[in-house]
Amino acid sequence: MARLFGTDGVRGLAGRDLTASLTLDLSIAAARVLTRAEGDRRPLAVVGRDPRASGEFLEAAVVAGLASTGVDVVKVGVLPTPAVAYLTGALNADFGVMLSASHNAAPDNGIKFFAQGGQKLADALEEEIEGMMGVPSTPAVGEEVGRVTESHDGAELYTRHVLNSLPHGLEGLKVVVDCANGASSTVAPEALRRAGAEVIAIGDAPDGHNINQGCGSTSLAALQEAVRLHGADAGIAHDGDADRCLAVDADGDVVDGDQILAILATEAKEAGRLVEDTLVVTVMSNLGLKLAMRREGIDVVETAVGDRYVLEEMKRGGFGLGGEQSGHVILLDHATTGDGLLTGLHLLAAMAHHKQGLAELSKVMTRLPQVLINVPDVDKDRAADSEELAAAVREAEAELGDTGRVLIRPSGTEPKVRVMVEAPAQEQATAVAERLAGVVRSALG
Repeated sequence: MARLFGTDGVRGLAGRDLTASLTLDLSIAAARVLTRAEGDRRPLAVVGRDPRASGEFLEAAVVAGLASTGVDVVKVGVLPTPAVAYLTGALNADFGVMLSASHNAAPDNGIKFFAQGGQKLADALEEEIEGMMGVPSTPAVGEEVGRVTESHDGAELYTRHVLNSLPHGLEGLKVVVDCANGASSTVAPEALRRAGAEVIAIGDAPDGHNINQGCGSTSLAALQEAVRLHGADAGIAHDGDADRCLAVDADGDVVDGDQILAILATEAKEAGRLVEDTLVVTVMSNLGLKLAMRREGIDVVETAVGDRYVLEEMKRGGFGLGGEQSGHVILLDHATTGDGLLTGLHLLAAMAHHKQGLAELSKVMTRLPQVLINVPDVDKDRAADSEELAAAVREAEAELGDTGRVLIRPSGTEPKVRVMVEAPAQEQATAVAERLAGVVRSALG
């Protein structure tokens, strides 16, 4: 049986893969695993969602499942995923539930659980929840059933929290924020304004169906156009649940997650706040980031792809900053998970501190041309044992030397192998990647 949980919760097409009955069963199982008896205290869960239309019926299923097991539920409404994580800790809840499919299109939805303190679930807990699915249980009855309340303070509590993390205000900055017609549509513009910035908001009119549709961090053209049109100093883009942040500079040029990490890492080191002068990234981060950090005296620790693996390494080593090229940035001093609004605020604070634009700050690193080719319909399980492929990789690495990099990575969910090549020139990166892709097809096809 395939594992129900993916790298970031349970996700699928709402109504077909993610049904009301599955959501109900999953919520009951989660309640049985994540609640721990503490005297006479009733268990408590925080439930939030993004504005997808399907979130309405899925939220009802989650709430019904939790209350039927005797869990009191606080519904916080439409809020970013990191806000739900924060509120789980701030309200001393046993666990939190977020309904969102993040950057996916509107028909999809998903369920993410947070343990006490707003922490992401360990694999062992997810497996325990899966194992509890369908196991008969005695429902709560009478006075034992959970009570359901709505909280309208969540957005304010979260906004104060992220604003209190800033070393200074954003006065003098003109910023465009693209909310992806998602969960940050209200809180992101409000927080930026209260931080002192002049704010133009786009992608801030969710209707349940337009989330991530031609907007947000997966589609930056609208933000680039708006920044140039309004003569803004910078643009910030979130995804549907606002756990990501990408940016564009005053000219509309993209500033990706690697560049954001480089800026934040050097800023933190300069202020003496970068724990052990170390940054945590994934193997997919651009080689240019690693070369820049070496020059700045910052160590780089690599993990597998996925912000959960970045977070695990940060906790293991006690590090405070890490993230992914996609814009998942974790500031562990202020958040338990990737937080797009927090990231955007701190990036803009670096601009205000240095009185420099993003284009200038981004010069701390030079992105090497990176080519990624997905080779489908191959036996990905043989990739590690193919001598033909290993020989081709050695030849490519010898050609690139210290100025480039090769990464061959089987997909975690599909029958394909990903070929990634970085080189000083785009033409060389493309040529080497296509050559290796050809070897993958012949050796593993």
